[in-house]
Amino acid sequence: MKIFTPLFISIFQSDNLNFYRSLTQNRMNIGVLALQGAFIEHIGILKKLGSAAEEIRLPEQLKDVDGLIIPGGESTTIIKLLKEYQLFHPLKEMGGNGFPIWGTCAGMICLAASVTNSQEVDMETLKLIDIEARRNAFGRQVDSFEVDLDIPALGNAPFHAVFIRAPYIDHAGPKVEVLSRLDNGTIVAARQNNILVTSFHPELTDDHRFHEYFLDIAAAASEIYSMR
Repeated sequence: MKIFTPLFISIFQSDNLNFYRSLTQNRMNIGVLALQGAFIEHIGILKKLGSAAEEIRLPEQLKDVDGLIIPGGESTTIIKLLKEYQLFHPLKEMGGNGFPIWGTCAGMICLAASVTNSQEVDMETLKLIDIEARRNAFGRQVDSFEVDLDIPALGNAPFHAVFIRAPYIDHAGPKVEVLSRLDNGTIVAARQNNILVTSFHPELTDDHRFHEYFLDIAAAASEIYSMR
């Protein structure tokens, strides 16, 4: 199991990542949690970008990957399956030690420190990013929508985001970097060192910049680990 020490996590800040892309991104092997949800689309994009990609269903598979994507789906089901397949505690430990994890939509809920609007009282999550996430924050499936977002970390061009029964972030702690908001100020993308979350589904668009951004984070983490 790889351990990415927090001592070096400052290099994960956005301004320091471009150096690593050309050197290491094509050597990355990214895992995509494949217990439930839209994992196939993530794998397809990662391969298009030159990264290896692996479906993750068992804890022993984590030792071979440089980062993990938790895709959209149904958050309570994903958490239940993480526990059933004995992935919950290894991911919590690895994420706390700097292992890069990106949660999209339901994946964001799984990573959040706390959750509101949940059917479960005190919903147990991985608690790897200091945010309070609100489930189904925009309403039901019929209330799904698409919008162009300004995301400076990805460059000047807007990012077309697809929201499907999406959560949003009610509150972000002081160590969380807010990456994007809706026009009304609602937080829909954020990062805390090695943990990345998005309310929306980047895998459902032809814009692969968010996947490139996560590969940058994983590449930086891999370089840091190799220097130890």
